Amino acid sequence: MGSKPGHEFAVRYRGFLLLPQANQTWLVRPERSPMLILPFRTKSCSLEEVKSLLDWRLSQGKNLCDAA
Repeated sequence: MGSKPGHEFAVRYRGFLLLPQANQTWLVRPERSPMLILPFRTKSCSLEEVKSLLDWRLSQGKNLCDAA
């Protein structure tokens, strides 16, 4: 995987890539398909906050599946 300008490293977490951006935000995208959650950007926050947000979004997706 080639590196893009501004990406110093990528964190793999629960099947997603957490990519830090130059403006202190994060780009979160799935490592592969099928996509349970579409890629999204966060506001400026820490790695732990990004992980919490992703956990919350994943739990919301499971709740929607249970309701169907």
